[in-house]
Amino acid sequence: MKTKELILREIEVFPEPYLKEVLDFVRFLKDKSSKRGIEAAILSEPVLAKEWLAREEGEAWEDL
Repeated sequence: MKTKELILREIEVFPEPYLKEVLDFVRFLKDKSSKRGIEAAILSEPVLAKEWLAREEGEAWEDL
């Protein structure tokens, strides 16, 4: 059984106040994941800029 199915099965019997907490936690994890993606992109930008501006990179794209 997949994790998602197990989670759904477990929460079927939870009372409403607990379900609200579960929903809050799921949204927290979703937001945290999104922020990590943005942070990684920002942190990698200087490295990618060096690669993009390299002479070899320009030569590789000349014919296009």
